[in-house]
Amino acid sequence: MTRIDVIDNHGQFTHLEQRALRDMGVDVEIVDNETPPEEIDADGLVLSGGPSIDRIGNCPDYLDLDVPVLGICLGHQVIATELGGEVGEGDYGGYADVTVDIVDDADPLIGSLAPSTRVWASHADEVVRVPDGFARTAESDVCGVEAMSDTDRGLYGVQWHPEVAHTERGEEVFENFLDICE
Repeated sequence: MTRIDVIDNHGQFTHLEQRALRDMGVDVEIVDNETPPEEIDADGLVLSGGPSIDRIGNCPDYLDLDVPVLGICLGHQVIATELGGEVGEGDYGGYADVTVDIVDDADPLIGSLAPSTRVWASHADEVVRVPDGFARTAESDVCGVEAMSDTDRGLYGVQWHPEVAHTERGEEVFENFLDICE
């Protein structure tokens, strides 16, 4: 059975990420972000959302574990920041319902959502430049980098929260990530 660890960055929806994966039959556990990387034994990682880039623990080290990683909101921003991209303050803060346009319908994580989908997202902070090796895979009228992927390294990020009921087809994002991990 595929095991995915959800790395807890103190976000309000972390338990919903675990539940979404558990309901799909995945062996899943929430793991504290201070856990040493050598103690992580999973086929994939979800870097949860959270309130602050200052509270990401060992998340930068988890990017070197040679397993697929899905960053959600803050997790997405961690991937960008740590690998040479750029995060900035969004023009549109707070949570809102947003239409996201999929710009790469071949992307293994979100391509199946093309041409667009409705999501629940916060844009207080957002990725404004993807790191080298990443492709921008989704955009909206409020954010130019709603999602990004580096398929060669198995690193993926989404600005939105696929785990919440307000996001259409959120479970499909987790199903696609599970396929990547298998």
